[in-house]
Amino acid sequence: MNVFLITTCETYRAESEADAKKIIDDAKNNNLFVLAKYTNEYKERKLKGEVVDSYYKVTLTKKFTEEKNPSDVVAVNYKSEGYFPAPSEEDDYDE
Repeated sequence: MNVFLITTCETYRAESEADAKKIIDDAKNNNLFVLAKYTNEYKERKLKGEVVDSYYKVTLTKKFTEEKNPSDVVAVNYKSEGYFPAPSEEDDYDE
């Protein structure tokens, strides 16, 4: 089976502007993909007119290969801290 990962869009929450900039800079300097697009938005959550939470929403669009002529096979491995269990070693996605 020939399946190619073309692009991904990931959204992160950063607690500070410095953290948001670091996420973007790290993505720009990563040689596993091309950072095709990114956004950095300051967000506030208000309750009865009072700010109760603030954060930065960072969205990254990562390009791994060309859609028309894919040349790279990429295996992405997402790890979690408990919300989504990691796949077991028995999982086989090459079928």
